Amino acid sequence: MKHPRMNAVVFAAILTVAVLSTGCNKKTAQATPPPPPPPPAPTATLAASPGVIDQGQSTNLTWQTDNATDVTIDGIGAVSASGSRTITPGSSTTYTLTAKGPGGSKEASTRVTVNARVAQATQPPSISEEELFAKNVKDVLFDYNKSDIRADQAPNAQTDAAFLSQHPSIKVLVEGHCDERGSEEYNLALGTNRAESLRQALLQQGVSADRIKTVSYGKEKPFCMQENEECWQKNRVDHFSFAR
Repeated sequence: MKHPRMNAVVFAAILTVAVLSTGCNKKTAQATPPPPPPPPAPTATLAASPGVIDQGQSTNLTWQTDNATDVTIDGIGAVSASGSRTITPGSSTTYTLTAKGPGGSKEASTRVTVNARVAQATQPPSISEEELFAKNVKDVLFDYNKSDIRADQAPNAQTDAAFLSQHPSIKVLVEGHCDERGSEEYNLALGTNRAESLRQALLQQGVSADRIKTVSYGKEKPFCMQENEECWQKNRVDHFSFAR
C-alpha cells in the first residue's frame, strides 16, 4: 500500500513538468520598430542689399536655403542652394525664392525699390530779345489802296501788341510799304497811313507811344519783284523792325 505523502510529491512533480512544457510551446512577442522621422522641412532666406536704388544702379541678391533640392527665384530661374547675384532691375520688383525638398517647400521674398531717374533740368539756350522779336512779331497785310487793318489781320496786330507788352524794353519801327502801282508820292503817303494805322492799334492794346516809331517806304523797298497779285500782296504790308 503506497504512502499518501509519496502520492502528493509525485503529483506535484507531474504538475510542474506539465506547466514547464506548456510555457516552452509559447512564442516570444516581436517588438514593432518606431516609424522613421519625417524629412526636415526646407528653410530659406532672401535679401537685397541695398534695397533701394536709383534707376540704372545695381543691387546684390543674397539667399540661403537648407534641406532643399530645388531652388528658384522668380525672374531669375533656377539657382544654387545658397549664393548671391548682382541684378539691375529697371523698375521696382519683388523677388520671391522658392525652396523645395522632400520635406515640403518654403518661400522667401524681398523687394527692390527703384527710384525713377529724375530728368536734369536743362537751361534753354539763351536767346536775345532781338531773336525773340524776330520769332514772335508778325507783319500786317493790307488791301490794295487801303490803309485800314483788315479783319483777318487784326489777330496779328493783337499778338504783336501782347508780345510787346510782355517785353517792355523792346522798341519797334513800323515800316509802311506799298506795291509798285501808283506814283511815288502817293505810295509814300499811303505807306505813312498804313504805319500809323498799326501804331494806333498797338497803342489801343497798351503799348506805350515812346516805344513805337513809324516810317513810310512807299514802293521803294519791295519784298517781291514780280508783277502779279501774289507778289503785290507781299508788298502791301506793315513790316516790323527791331529798333536799337
